[in-house]
Amino acid sequence: MTEAVVTRYASLVTSGVKPLIVLVGPTAVGKSRLAIPLARALGTEILTADSRQVYRGMDIGTDKPGLAERQGIPHRLIDLVEPDQPFNVGLYRRYALAEIDRLHRDGRVPLVVGGTGLYVRALLRGLWSGPSADWSYRARLEEEAAHRGPDYLHRELVRVDPESAGRLHPRDKTKIIRALEVYHLLGRPLSEAHRRHAFSEMTFSACVIGLTRERSELYRRIEARVEEELAKGLVDETRHLLGKGYGRALGSMKGLGYRQIAGCLAGDHDYDEAVRRLKRDTRRYAKRQLTWFRQEPGIIWLTIEEDESSEKMVARIIDQVQRFLSQLDTHSEADTLTRNRMKAKGQELSAES
Repeated sequence: MTEAVVTRYASLVTSGVKPLIVLVGPTAVGKSRLAIPLARALGTEILTADSRQVYRGMDIGTDKPGLAERQGIPHRLIDLVEPDQPFNVGLYRRYALAEIDRLHRDGRVPLVVGGTGLYVRALLRGLWSGPSADWSYRARLEEEAAHRGPDYLHRELVRVDPESAGRLHPRDKTKIIRALEVYHLLGRPLSEAHRRHAFSEMTFSACVIGLTRERSELYRRIEARVEEELAKGLVDETRHLLGKGYGRALGSMKGLGYRQIAGCLAGDHDYDEAVRRLKRDTRRYAKRQLTWFRQEPGIIWLTIEEDESSEKMVARIIDQVQRFLSQLDTHSEADTLTRNRMKAKGQELSAES
């Protein structure tokens, strides 16, 4: 497979077809472990689609693979900014497009791996910018949230845009305010605006493979991952970040792991409660990821069986990639033949005239 992908399909990259392989799925499903042998088979690099791994110094809580774990496969789009620097989907798309273009120019098929659905959607189908911010309206929402409690804004979003509310964590105030702002400015829900836009740019010929597991097995793996992160030093990492002045109000510090442990360190709850919340919130996050990806069109879903070896699973993924690239190759050859025929016909008509 390696030789076939690197040599036979290199022409697809240079001919302008722009193939792209994308591996998605919920947290703890096993994407990173399978992505490395897949990248090696493709002779390519891993482009991460993770909104938390972009922050430097946030390694354990984001499950960022260490150098040894990467096994010599370059991982791009991680460690891009400091925890107190702003980052958004637009910046991610800009960085990712540059990396994809570099790999295409090098004759390689890029491999995108991650669980941040909005990043993947914006990369594949463009970005809906929406109306400009209404800062006075945002300030009013902030005041109402402070007066009526932390869940008030989410309840309001449920009322005007239940679809967006179902995708957002009730405490993700930044995104909830933006969704309410869009409704306020456009007079229609953000979810409807997204559907009208349809993210229809379709920059690449993409094969998107979604990984899933039986729900109880996924939850067991989530609990095991939390225990592993704690054993690696998640508490010390969080304490170190706080000590460097990265406060709890930062978006980066509201991520899974850091939010719960920071609350423990501040005395909001004890250690056992922090662990319980982290496991619970990670399960809920995985459920939201699955809901998001299930709504995305064209994903090829593969279920990882509990006793299935990594080698067998990678072989299944590679088989899907092989079929996709073969179909692209066939279509590319057919398009080339059609263009050549049209060119020849044009030359004949020109000669006759």
